[in-house]
Amino acid sequence: MTELPAPTEPAAFWEARYRDTDRVWSGRPNALLVREVADLKPGTALDLGCGEGADAVWLASRGWQVTGVDISATALERAALHAADAGVGDRTAWARHELGRTFPEGTYDLVNAQYLQSPVAFDQQGVLRRAAEAVAAHGTLLIVMHAGWPSWQTEPPFEAVFPTLESVLAELALPDADWSVETAQTVRRTSVSPDGEEGFREDNVWRIRRL
Repeated sequence: MTELPAPTEPAAFWEARYRDTDRVWSGRPNALLVREVADLKPGTALDLGCGEGADAVWLASRGWQVTGVDISATALERAALHAADAGVGDRTAWARHELGRTFPEGTYDLVNAQYLQSPVAFDQQGVLRRAAEAVAAHGTLLIVMHAGWPSWQTEPPFEAVFPTLESVLAELALPDADWSVETAQTVRRTSVSPDGEEGFREDNVWRIRRL
């Protein structure tokens, strides 16, 4: 197994993470994305931290024109192949950004930020504020993050701060006159450990619409 680089080097860390295995993620879209976006009219979408492209490909298959962004070139290569295999290559574009340092230009009808949580240096608050700025008029900002470790995780692999529903809204500080919070919810789902122990994990989800 490839030895991961020091946690002070985010780009090298994530590139090694993807190169270390043929596939990191399941290839299926995140369930809370599906739940929250299924009723939205397709338009332009920005998928932040797109990884191997499952969310972007799902959105494209439903008629969205999607730009997927990730820090890892290897992840983006796999995402592009996934899109081509799914027949939606013409509705997807891919760009490498180390979010927190660079950010895509333009505005989008949907900005999707799924699990932007990292064991290495990452300006989460700054990126989420930029994500809100990238939402077009009448568009939607969707944020999903883990609310804590799985119930079976007795020894966390690294120190982590898990934002609460209230803390993210406070950090974003979006004016009530310009935004409507449509979802702010903690969702519990089944989680099974690598050893087969059954448990649960909770995620927080925010769907916020620009008026």
